[in-house]
Amino acid sequence: MTPQHPTATYRLQLQPDFGFAAAAAAVPYLASLGVSHLHLSPVLEAVPGSVHGYDVVDHARVREELGGEAGLRALARTARGHGLGLVVDVVPNHMAASVRHNAPLRDVLRHGPSSPYARWFDIDWAAQDGRVLLPVLASHVGDELDHLTVDGDVLRYYEHEFPLRDGTRGLPLPRLLDAQWYRLSWWRLARTELNYRRFFTISDLIGVRVEDPEVFDATHATVLRLLREGVVDGLRVDHPDGLADPGAYLQRLSEATGGRWTVVEKILADGEPLPAAWPVAGTTGYDALRHVDGLFVDPAGADQLLGLFRRFTGAAADQGGEWPATARRAGWRVVTHELAAEVDRLTREAVALCAVEPGLRDHAPWALRAALCELLVRVPVYRPYATGGADPGTVLTAAAAAEAEEAFAVPEEARAVRAVRELALGRRGEGPRHTAFRARFAQTASALRAKSVEDAAFYRFTPLLSALEVGGCPETPAVPAGTFHAYCARVQRDWPYTSTVLSTHDTKRSADVRAGIAVLTQCPERWEALLAEVTERTAHGGGTSAPDPQLAWAAWQSVAGLGPAEPERLQQAMLKHAREAGLFTTWTEQDAAYESAVRDFVASGPCGPPGDAVLRLMTELGPHVRANVLGAALVHLTMPGVPDLYQGTEHEYRALVDPDNRAPARFDGKDGGPLSAEKAALTGTALRLRAEHPEWFGGAGTYEALPAEGPGAAHCLGYGRSGRVVVTVTRLSLRLAGAGGWRDTELPLPDGEWSELLVPGRRFSGRVRVAELFAGLPVALLVSAAGPGGRPATG
Repeated sequence: MTPQHPTATYRLQLQPDFGFAAAAAAVPYLASLGVSHLHLSPVLEAVPGSVHGYDVVDHARVREELGGEAGLRALARTARGHGLGLVVDVVPNHMAASVRHNAPLRDVLRHGPSSPYARWFDIDWAAQDGRVLLPVLASHVGDELDHLTVDGDVLRYYEHEFPLRDGTRGLPLPRLLDAQWYRLSWWRLARTELNYRRFFTISDLIGVRVEDPEVFDATHATVLRLLREGVVDGLRVDHPDGLADPGAYLQRLSEATGGRWTVVEKILADGEPLPAAWPVAGTTGYDALRHVDGLFVDPAGADQLLGLFRRFTGAAADQGGEWPATARRAGWRVVTHELAAEVDRLTREAVALCAVEPGLRDHAPWALRAALCELLVRVPVYRPYATGGADPGTVLTAAAAAEAEEAFAVPEEARAVRAVRELALGRRGEGPRHTAFRARFAQTASALRAKSVEDAAFYRFTPLLSALEVGGCPETPAVPAGTFHAYCARVQRDWPYTSTVLSTHDTKRSADVRAGIAVLTQCPERWEALLAEVTERTAHGGGTSAPDPQLAWAAWQSVAGLGPAEPERLQQAMLKHAREAGLFTTWTEQDAAYESAVRDFVASGPCGPPGDAVLRLMTELGPHVRANVLGAALVHLTMPGVPDLYQGTEHEYRALVDPDNRAPARFDGKDGGPLSAEKAALTGTALRLRAEHPEWFGGAGTYEALPAEGPGAAHCLGYGRSGRVVVTVTRLSLRLAGAGGWRDTELPLPDGEWSELLVPGRRFSGRVRVAELFAGLPVALLVSAAGPGGRPATG
């Protein structure tokens, strides 16, 4: 019998090379590890060959490439037989815009607005002369006519096929193209001409209108049936901020599931609360990641690294030198370039709304567009919410509006800002068109935040790569112990069954890579000397110098965290880095000469002989990397919330998002050394303790900070769980060693005798010398020697 709430989940990335049968084969091992549920990536039918499954094409079917519904049911039976449940990832925001595979979209393209599926998709039929722009052509349409052929009732273009509108198959090709409910176009037109909502700036993913009850029912029927039939136990909701009204969607979902355990991929800014009215267990855990990682960052050293980064790179303030300016410039680039089509649609809707209300008339379209851009780049979080969240006026603030007005030379024209803000806040009416504008503004804000901050600014402002995960605070990456304890107390009180993570399929760098990089904040002067050495050796040792210093900084820091790597692996990562940064090359405007220089530099520098100096330094810092790796792992597994382990991370796991996180799961840990074995033992011990005593860690449990006393107290993080468990980890161990070690530092334990689980046979009570507590490992996991009623505790 699986618990109603997971005690721990284990994320598996399903793909054709690792389907349901492979997952079932791993069940005995995962059950022995101590997790309660498997956490599966999307299981519905996706584009053939997809290695992630977020490009759903059919909500009615379980993906055949993974084993189909029979395979999923077999996996569920095997999991049940070992006491495990299943949590699945659902994707309500979008589908793949693959016409060949997406039958509802194909019907819309054949029949236009009269299709019963037209309500599924967020299409602006008022644009493009009432046709859907499909930006799939390699060049201008005139250049591609020879590659377009009619075949029965479809139009073919290489691997693509498009349905023909009834009665048009016999027309000459130019007339036939003009007669369709869609317009085939050069792919570059998507940026400015697209007339359907997409996922961020990815035109291959088309937005779905799950706010429509009929669409919700159709797109969720299979998942809800699997929940009712006991095949699936819980849900992870992908990207809720893309929806028109996330709160209303989650309410409908909760009612449909009967309140099953559900977490949402809500990215919270620092200090931003999860909307209390949302009927969910919590987030997918990026807020926990930020707080755990921050414990192992030295604030003074992080500041020194920032100064060194500025000197080394010479980055302009708004191109990486200063965080606020960098984020603002990236926002402007995205809102005026990548999201031009979305802003155009908002502008048209704002013009129409202003035209029907005398109090809002006489704002020129250019002024409304400028006001939209000025306000969007000043939204400090992902988006405001119409229902369930904080007052939207606290997100789209009067102060931000006043600042936006300063961009206008004529004060009277600046009144357009006030008009747009009032429309975005819902203060000028509640009709369908007003509601749609308000939702679209929020949806565009979320896309802007993701693309400008996480996919641009995080690749420009890079003094500390480990601080650049979603939800991170690169300007203030360190988290004091008191802040961490306050966060954990809030989680235990408000969201005790929220998910917590350290590594995911989307993290730019796995937890263990980040743990190594974070150590550099404890020795910035050594990093400075090393950079001077490797830069000199690369330039004058027959290698190729970096094409720009910001790329060089990121590459050297990447190899410090990743360790030895084949050149191709790091080359791919650094090309992604450069294209996301968008300073010298981009995904759509690639500079071949620059990218060739990146490849040559990576091969001869970080992955060549100069890179050995980086590896030697990290070997010397090995004990401190070990303290970070084990400390972060133990905190993650014992803090409030439900820990979610990404596949393979019970062992030492050093990975980058691309291409590493697309690889099939591995569980053997054969490539690991002593640290990998220590981490695996720690993980199994902590997970089994949670499984045996869920009451100590769940909603009925408690969280208590346990401060150490003495000269090294700041380096010992301690806390208790429900009076039965004590967790202690070492923070900033290199700084600790430089200050003379633990010396007389003590940890006052709660009353009673406590048994150490990670080093069996050791017992403590009273005031414990921290040096003795950490004699074998830089972490400790203690349980009360007496369980309930005085019985010995298990674990």
